[in-house]
Amino acid sequence: MSDAGRHPNITLLTLSEIKKVTGYVGNFHVQILKKARYVEEGECTACGDCVKECPVVVPDEFNMGLSSRRAIYSPFPQAVPSAYVIDIEHCLGHNPIICGKCIQKCEKRCIDFNMSDQELEFDVGTIVVATGTDIYDPTALDEYGYTRYENVVTSIELERLINAGGPTKGELVRLTDGKRPKSVAFIQCVGSRSQRRGQPYCSNICCMNTVKNTLLLKEHYPDIEAKVFYIDIRAFGKGFEELFRRSKGTGVRYIRGLPGSIKEDAKTHDLILTVENTETNKLDSHRAELVVLAVGLHPPETMTAIQEMLSLQCTSDGFFLEAHPKLQPVDSATRGIFFAGCAEGPKDIRESVTQASAAAARAMRLMNPGRLKVESITAEVDPALCTSCGLCSKVCPYNAISVDTRAKTPAVVTAAACAGCGTCAAECPADAIQMHHFTDAQIHAQIDALLEDDPAGRTLVFACNWCSYAGADFAGVSRLQYPPNSRLIRTMCSGRVHEKFIWRAFEKGAPVVLVSGCHIGDCHYINANHWTERRVKKAWKKMEKLGLRTERLALEWISAAEGVRFKDVMERMERLRQTVKPEEIAETQQILREQKIQKSAEAELEPTTGREGSTSI
Repeated sequence: MSDAGRHPNITLLTLSEIKKVTGYVGNFHVQILKKARYVEEGECTACGDCVKECPVVVPDEFNMGLSSRRAIYSPFPQAVPSAYVIDIEHCLGHNPIICGKCIQKCEKRCIDFNMSDQELEFDVGTIVVATGTDIYDPTALDEYGYTRYENVVTSIELERLINAGGPTKGELVRLTDGKRPKSVAFIQCVGSRSQRRGQPYCSNICCMNTVKNTLLLKEHYPDIEAKVFYIDIRAFGKGFEELFRRSKGTGVRYIRGLPGSIKEDAKTHDLILTVENTETNKLDSHRAELVVLAVGLHPPETMTAIQEMLSLQCTSDGFFLEAHPKLQPVDSATRGIFFAGCAEGPKDIRESVTQASAAAARAMRLMNPGRLKVESITAEVDPALCTSCGLCSKVCPYNAISVDTRAKTPAVVTAAACAGCGTCAAECPADAIQMHHFTDAQIHAQIDALLEDDPAGRTLVFACNWCSYAGADFAGVSRLQYPPNSRLIRTMCSGRVHEKFIWRAFEKGAPVVLVSGCHIGDCHYINANHWTERRVKKAWKKMEKLGLRTERLALEWISAAEGVRFKDVMERMERLRQTVKPEEIAETQQILREQKIQKSAEAELEPTTGREGSTSI
């Protein structure tokens, strides 16, 4: 961090918060609020004279409240920049009549209570999101007595107690009497791997953090008794299994089973743990002078705000979703934005450094040429047809379309930001948007060609390029047999499937139509398939109104790895196709022709709405 602070090409902004991000890859505009620290960081030498004079004492957040600090302080040892900061909420100096002692003591005259927050703006080419993570608060797990017993601490609090720069200068003590504990019990997976309370996922770092702490304790206090209560130890990293064996070799007992409850001995303040040992199937009781809860990690509270600001996608766990878990593990779905550290999931230091290096390399790959190559599959607006309704801007997952609905100026697509999903073209009520290489005319031509010969014997499928179409490929290379009468039309996203494509397929005699795409939450284009679902449900309602069987229009989510699922879906569609008789197909075509004639008549009577009406049957 010190190297970063001294680097001539790195601007380090501390006490700062990003308020707004606009633009697109290569042209992001970032607005930042830099909060006042009330100390001139370029002048302060961190001599510490002001701290000695400050009368205000508050808990030290860095030491987890196990020690105190002054209202003027350094956040932590070797903090960058090497300058003090004033906690204005607790400081009395904003009214010099009450205090102001630090100003009088400072020889450099670098304390200024008239400082105010600054608003900064930057233009950047790429963004690396490194939000960090928060620690699970174990107060909800009352059976462990974290709020009732002082000698129950978290793994982070233990880290500060045994750290040489911590509140006890590295000496392990009990909080009740200040004595060194002779026995320590570690409880794993606190707040992790729980469906009821805490997080359902593994927090990655807890097992090896406990192994490391047991080794440190045994190194400093060879006679200490250490027990670890666990579900299973996940020592999967390089050298981790060796550390685990070393820990057991020093005499640390690993007991498979989590305590059901903890009680305190009122006289000695020792803790009594009741544990079901799953290896012996017996209920055991253990006594420890100190209990350490290995707390898990969870996304910070600011995650939602950043997600909305940058148009990112999150997993069900609350962490950011990468563009592809194998091929693009540090890229977001929004081009030019990358992830590092725990923004994408719980990680240890080694994994965070590795991902940060990868994110930096990906960013340099974009910026070094000085120019951006844009995919040809982008949207284009015909200004003569655009009604400036603003719907395209609303549905675009990447904020790539700008339109002024009040001034009635036509929509404009930023090609560098457009990913080519086609959702805007499918939702445009005026047919003013076309997708390069996936135009309406091209898709109509494919529908006509596929249903030209024996349409009653065909199953027409609109398949998303990234998932369902790839799933069909996977089924093929896996030699999975599915009905050969399936006819696939590839689109970049299921969001490109316009409602009129469905009606055209039924007009041409298709017995059944399948719209398929990525699973909800896994869309390659952030949330484009939400609009697919909405559009298909709308089509189902129209089918009910017209007296058509809604089962003939199917919506399925199929991932690229689900070749078996694709086969099963196509077999189910084939069974459904066989139930559609020629009379039903002919009746459907007649109904749609009558609806088309009726719409044409309405369009002639009301020419202002005719263009919009043409998108519906």
